[in-house]
Amino acid sequence: MILNPRTCVAFTGHRTYRGETGDALSRTLEELCARGFRTFLSGMAVGFDLAAAEAVLALRERCPEVRLVAAVPFPGQARHFPHKERARYERVLAAADETEVLAPAYHRGCYAVRNDFLVDHARVLVAWYDGSPGGTRYTVGRALTRDREVVNLHPQGPVFPPPTPTLF
Repeated sequence: MILNPRTCVAFTGHRTYRGETGDALSRTLEELCARGFRTFLSGMAVGFDLAAAEAVLALRERCPEVRLVAAVPFPGQARHFPHKERARYERVLAAADETEVLAPAYHRGCYAVRNDFLVDHARVLVAWYDGSPGGTRYTVGRALTRDREVVNLHPQGPVFPPPTPTLF
């Protein structure tokens, strides 16, 4: 798989996301598509990741050039998901244009490797981040230190400045 980070968007968010900003997510994806972004990366976790992936699949129905890449941290990621979420995961995974499995098996730190992959292969990070500690904070922080654009859809979450413009 060859990804062009200049045209890729990644997602990060809390597992507690329950569709609170579905309309804002759809509008954000439409706006990013209008700006030329065509490849969307999902870490495939329960909550915001799966919701964002489903929103990309809905966008793909209207814009066939849109691609969804499932960034799976290890085979069997969904093994301990609740039944309903595991079925949802399987549907999204089957519909993805590509799947990138990042480790042959679970290991300590495999989720951080997945989060690093998302940030390192995207120009924009769309987040559902309330400011609390955890993997989402880590991913947002990494994106900010790498001068990525971060769009936070959480209504009570922090707002981030635009990245510093560069000449090259």
